[in-house]
Amino acid sequence: MVGSYANGGAAAAATEEKLDELRRLLGKSDGDPLRVVGVGAGAWGSVFCALLQDAYGRHRDRVQVRVWRRAGRAVDRADAERLFEVINAREDVLRRLIRRCAYLKYVEARLGDRTLHADEILRDGFCLNMLDTPLCPLKVVTNLQEAVWDADIVVNGLPSTETREVFGEIGRYWKERITQPLIISLAKGIEASLDPVPRIITPTQMISNATGVPLENILYLGGPNIASEIYNKEYANARICGADKWRKPLAKFLRQPHFIVWDNSDLITHEVMGGLKNVYAIGAGMVAALTNESATSKSVYFSLCTSEMIYITHLLAREPEKLAGPLLADTYVTLLKGRNAWYGQKLAKGELTLEMGDSIKGKGTIQGVSAVNAFYELLSQGSLSVMHPETKKPVAPVELCPILKTLYKILINRELETDSILQAIRDESMYDPRERIEMAQRQSLYRPSLLGLAKGDAKA
Repeated sequence: MVGSYANGGAAAAATEEKLDELRRLLGKSDGDPLRVVGVGAGAWGSVFCALLQDAYGRHRDRVQVRVWRRAGRAVDRADAERLFEVINAREDVLRRLIRRCAYLKYVEARLGDRTLHADEILRDGFCLNMLDTPLCPLKVVTNLQEAVWDADIVVNGLPSTETREVFGEIGRYWKERITQPLIISLAKGIEASLDPVPRIITPTQMISNATGVPLENILYLGGPNIASEIYNKEYANARICGADKWRKPLAKFLRQPHFIVWDNSDLITHEVMGGLKNVYAIGAGMVAALTNESATSKSVYFSLCTSEMIYITHLLAREPEKLAGPLLADTYVTLLKGRNAWYGQKLAKGELTLEMGDSIKGKGTIQGVSAVNAFYELLSQGSLSVMHPETKKPVAPVELCPILKTLYKILINRELETDSILQAIRDESMYDPRERIEMAQRQSLYRPSLLGLAKGDAKA
């Protein structure tokens, strides 16, 4: 017992030390709390803020964590009934709600006598996209200006498709700011801009363009993260990527015993891979459903799609981070068990249709759909042509990415059925994945213009 108290005391002291170190780096004075704001309240964004609240919430005079989400989203009757079941199955949650005088509204919603709202239940620790995993209570703000105007650290938990619009609004609120905040982006997706030249726009670039915050203050966090499992303290690791000045202190601040955060300088590769893994996860879900979870078929798909991912990153970085460690693990877990893989499975089984759109009740935005379109549009441009290994003629890069082409024809053009993904991986003329990787490493594929850089820019 004495040992457990000692260990608990040491852990608490280490937490205070990490908090005080980051406060010093940000120039926070006594009595001025470090303000951390989550923008967006999907599953991972909510869990990320809840992890910080659990770790640092007892130090209210030194740190405040709050979450912004839009007001007005009603919880339907089926979700209210499910929420009631979850509450009553967890004695700790039930007792907490009774203590907070918040239980009765869930009884009334279960009976259909009251309508709950997403921001309201988030205050009690329930994320609409993850009802089965109760979180700690969170401070929720529905006014965006109120949420962000004095923030020291902003966590972007929005889908990439909403990032530009919301941060454009935030940028207007920050025009009079003297100090620049730090921004940690969790978004996984890209946009393609074709005019005046084809280039990729990542969420960190969208944020910088929209707010004027320099890229050295904007970081990307990615890793093998299934939100509900991380909050339930399944061991996980992640990487925070960006400029030297901030990534190491932020990695230390975010690290917890069950959530190990490393740091890495290669922002581009990690952020692009974050978008690519969602693309190929949809196909992985289709393959799993169409082959009755065949381990062999799934492994064939994995080897082929990762070779395409490696090939694409060589177009975007001179020496991209190798697909290994957390980067590989992030790809693996997303293909295995993520909302994009789930979406692919449901499409292949006929339980969802493309006409339903890419915003799915209980799951949020399926970011892989827009990423398929963006990567295809970008890599189909003739101005980016590469040499075909057999014909020795220039072709658009997408011609060497048959899985990406097939997903585009299924999801965007809608000219193929989902079972076409199996034809793509069973094509007898398909390259050995090793050949595609060697081709990427051997040829001079790097196109700095894809990142909006000059041809000889050393920052690549």
